[in-house]
Amino acid sequence: MLNAPRLDGIDPFAATTRGITEPDAIRAALRAAGPIVQVNAPAGGPVWIVTDDDLARDVLADPRIAKDPALAPLSWDRHTAGLEQTAAEQPSLTTLDGPEHASLRRAHAPLLNARRIREQSDRVHAIARELLTELAADGTAVDLMADFTTRYPLTVLLDLLGIPLDLVDQATDACRRMFDPAEQSRAIAALAELAASGLGDGSEGLAAELRDRVSPETTREQLQYHLFALIFAGQLTTDAALGFLVARVLAGGTHRTPAGEGTTDELVRETLRRHPPAPFTLWRFTTTELELAGVRLPARAPVLVDIQGINTDPARPSGPDLAFGAGPHFCVGAQLAQLELRAVATVLRTDFPGARLAIPFTDLRQTSLGGIQGTRLTALPVALHG
Repeated sequence: MLNAPRLDGIDPFAATTRGITEPDAIRAALRAAGPIVQVNAPAGGPVWIVTDDDLARDVLADPRIAKDPALAPLSWDRHTAGLEQTAAEQPSLTTLDGPEHASLRRAHAPLLNARRIREQSDRVHAIARELLTELAADGTAVDLMADFTTRYPLTVLLDLLGIPLDLVDQATDACRRMFDPAEQSRAIAALAELAASGLGDGSEGLAAELRDRVSPETTREQLQYHLFALIFAGQLTTDAALGFLVARVLAGGTHRTPAGEGTTDELVRETLRRHPPAPFTLWRFTTTELELAGVRLPARAPVLVDIQGINTDPARPSGPDLAFGAGPHFCVGAQLAQLELRAVATVLRTDFPGARLAIPFTDLRQTSLGGIQGTRLTALPVALHG
């Protein structure tokens, strides 16, 4: 067995800002190094990054590579690494594996499957229309990244969960504070407490349905954490891609997408492929020493899949991408995220036919906060009435 190529001069976790059309040189360097590459982790020590599509799918289905943060290198600081609590401390879809994860996923999946999400289509379109109409009221250009891309998915999520919509401002504030290490614990608590308002007697919504579907042993605190995870992850998933989608809908010249029927789904899929909600998977760790593509990994080795690099590989054959992952941890909210994106594209084209970018498409900038977090536009100035 061999050691993976080590790229000491490459930091794929650094905060970056670049033009919307500027190629990502880090992704190309990782791909060129091989199907599995070793770099320095933000919390210290090595991390193995998978850059090959077939190998990635094997990794995402391999029970020897688990999500539980308890398996992280002993030297890691949880906050520096951006880890959740362990599965024992906080069981969740993103920390559990095996039968426990499958059981919790069975409780969530029927609430967010394709049929249930289709039933919400009119309501999601109406929310997109209401929010964009409010922003267009004074006739001036607005920066959709300043508020809309966060508020819109949160409004949809709270509405579906049966949480009063007068709490959207609080949810928006808490989601923004999630990226401040000093505020993160308080932000999680705020979102979990907010979620509890969907669990009262007579509540009607997905929060109450989830309460009735989870194991009877689930505590109220655990249930509130499950709801927190749905709210935060659901907002983040759509927010990260929404700016890029709107930019492509409203761009001029060769960057503008056609408005014909049947192209919206293609636009959403292509946007998610190029700009997936997360550039990497969440952290995974080997439960034992093992071999991947001829490379030896020790036990407790941190492993990431380079979703963005694989999705944008020019040599990758056509087919399903990894925007929402693969295997047992495939994103449970994928159907909802795609509906939210389709709704905004449709409403812009039908209700705001004169809408345009207030700056040239090529002047737009994208930024990453670093770590394994996604990339979003720094600003998206739009004249909704042209």
